Amino acid sequence: ADLPEFGRHNLVYGWNGSGKTTLSRLFRYLELRSDPQKGQATLVIDGLELRSQDFPSATVPIRVFNRDFVTDSVFPVSGGDVPPIFVVGKDSVDKQKEVEHLKRKMSVSENDLNKAHANKKKAERELDRHCVDRAKVIKDSLRVSGPSAYNDYDKRDYRDKVIQLAAAQNAESYRLDDATRNNLLLQHHATIKTRVTEVAYKPPLMKQLHEEVSTLRATTVVASVIQELKDDPPRGNWTREGLSLHKERESQVCLYCGQTLPVDRQAALEAHFSTEYSRFLRHVDELLEQLETIAGETAGVSLPDKAAFYDDLGVSYEAAELSFRQELTKLHDFAKTLIQSLKEKREQPFKSLGLDVSVPEMNVDFVNNFNKVIQEHNERCTDFKSRTTKARDRLATDIVAESLNDYTGLATAAKKARDTIAQIEPDIENLTQVIENLEREIVEHRQPAEELNNDLRNYLGHNELHLKVKDTGYEFMRNGVPADSLSEGERTALALLYFLKTLDDREFSLNEGVVVLDDPVSSLDENSIYLAFGYIRQRTQDAAQLFLLTHNFTFFRQVRNWFHHLKGQGRNQIDRRPARFYMLDRVLDAETRRTTIRPLDPLLERYESEYHYLFARVHRESSAATDTSLEQLYDIPNVARRLLETFLAFRLPHVPGELWKKLQDTQFDQSKKLRIIRFVHTHSHSDRIGDPEHDPSLLGEARSVLDDILEFIKAEDPRHFESMVEVVESTDEPDDAR
Repeated sequence: ADLPEFGRHNLVYGWNGSGKTTLSRLFRYLELRSDPQKGQATLVIDGLELRSQDFPSATVPIRVFNRDFVTDSVFPVSGGDVPPIFVVGKDSVDKQKEVEHLKRKMSVSENDLNKAHANKKKAERELDRHCVDRAKVIKDSLRVSGPSAYNDYDKRDYRDKVIQLAAAQNAESYRLDDATRNNLLLQHHATIKTRVTEVAYKPPLMKQLHEEVSTLRATTVVASVIQELKDDPPRGNWTREGLSLHKERESQVCLYCGQTLPVDRQAALEAHFSTEYSRFLRHVDELLEQLETIAGETAGVSLPDKAAFYDDLGVSYEAAELSFRQELTKLHDFAKTLIQSLKEKREQPFKSLGLDVSVPEMNVDFVNNFNKVIQEHNERCTDFKSRTTKARDRLATDIVAESLNDYTGLATAAKKARDTIAQIEPDIENLTQVIENLEREIVEHRQPAEELNNDLRNYLGHNELHLKVKDTGYEFMRNGVPADSLSEGERTALALLYFLKTLDDREFSLNEGVVVLDDPVSSLDENSIYLAFGYIRQRTQDAAQLFLLTHNFTFFRQVRNWFHHLKGQGRNQIDRRPARFYMLDRVLDAETRRTTIRPLDPLLERYESEYHYLFARVHRESSAATDTSLEQLYDIPNVARRLLETFLAFRLPHVPGELWKKLQDTQFDQSKKLRIIRFVHTHSHSDRIGDPEHDPSLLGEARSVLDDILEFIKAEDPRHFESMVEVVESTDEPDDAR
């Protein structure tokens, strides 16, 4: 009887399961002009009784936001587009015909574009396959066991190189002949070798030797010649050696026959073998010794083995070695010839002889040429890594240059396809723009979509999510593609903003209609709740009548403070105030849930915390003068649980975990703690009736458990307990007693 009538602004507070959704559905039946399918309902509006069967004929303009609205209109279970919002506008038959004509034209262009894309895809696939194949050839040909750029050579490396050669227009200059390619392959496969010592052989001056021998053969010895010795060189040589032996031993007796040497005979022999003769023979012998040495050296020269050199120097080595050996042979043969000539002269010192031997033609640089091969080998030892790398680079470039024409042909085909696409796409974009401009003038729900996208951008802080206009409505998009897997917060934000935009629909007059929002901030964090409240307040302030139903205390507090500051809210007469405050209580009557609407508890309206109300409920039920009916106790377990959770969260913030863990950390009586936890666990958070462990008759112990809970709070914090009791009792006193 004392329930105030609804005002222009109405705030209804109730926990989950208290009946908010049922109440909002009654409003939605009125909005949809439909008969509730289950149960019976009777509403009285301005003295007019409205029964269920009368709902379809209701005329009250109303918009309702609840879970049914979200399921039916924003995120339908069966899929589909979001229904459009229409504002002002008019149809245009001519523009619609023009749109249809342009769409047919665009269809042709899109078909051409699809073909061009198919050609492009094919050309690029073939070009890519070519690059992959060529890169594989290079990789397989040039990979090595150690570090190398060609061990991981891929199509990107090939493409970069072939583009570079194509731009330079000199690919042919990088082609290799077979000999060069084979030589580079040998360098590529080479392993590092040791350095080789250069050949120290110095060739004799053949011309000079020839001149000396020629001179000696032409020289004759001047002396008192004993004819018989002159004519018999072997006898002369034997005699000369014997004379020398007798002089050395100063013997006057013939060492051969033992007879005394005639004096005149010895003098004659000494005259025959004069000092000049001896000097000449020494000269001959010295030159013979020199020539013998030269001949011996030519036979004893040792060249390094071919295996000591890098394989790619094999040809150079063989040529240099052959030349070396040939020149040594010439030197050896020439020296032997000169030796023979001198020996002949030695036998005939008193006769002038000619020299019928010519100086052979010689390659005077044969030693240097061989040493150049050694030097090149040693340079490669020093710069082995660089040379092998350069060899591989030249081989790779040769392969790339060889395939340039094939690449160019494939690249040209791909470019032609891309050029075709580039020609068609602007035409399609222009057609699309023209069509969109015309449809913007035809389709009236584009404007609210743009405004809603702006709201989404401001609300979410980014433009990742947006609405796309379709012929029959809107489609939620994320980064240009249909949005899937939206978070609960995103779904709530999208649904709420969409609903608030529907209040601008031309079929609904806000300043003449009723707006109902049931738990519009579910699944939102605290920061988002404040933002959502701002949108709700701004978009609904001109409504003829507003109903806000919520279980979220943060949102409740924001709305309550807003309503408290409405003009005229401070008037003494409630029926003259613009805002009214209510709460829903869930009770049990004959095992059937029912909800009652009653004025908001003063503790919820006055204080900034829900905790005051929870404490008051428990204290009132505990200290009631008479037994409380079962229907009044039905939601007490939930109230008790919330009270304990809130109290312990502040009392024991250091203890993690659930309610029982926090209770265990206190010093209260263990048996009472067990009874408290059993009571709140067994009877809270349940929508079922009749299960043995949830038998409503068990709620009869509620009074004693509530006493335990209050005793527990008092034991933990006596000062806090006394202060809360004082607040509750002062609030419960009649107005005239305060």
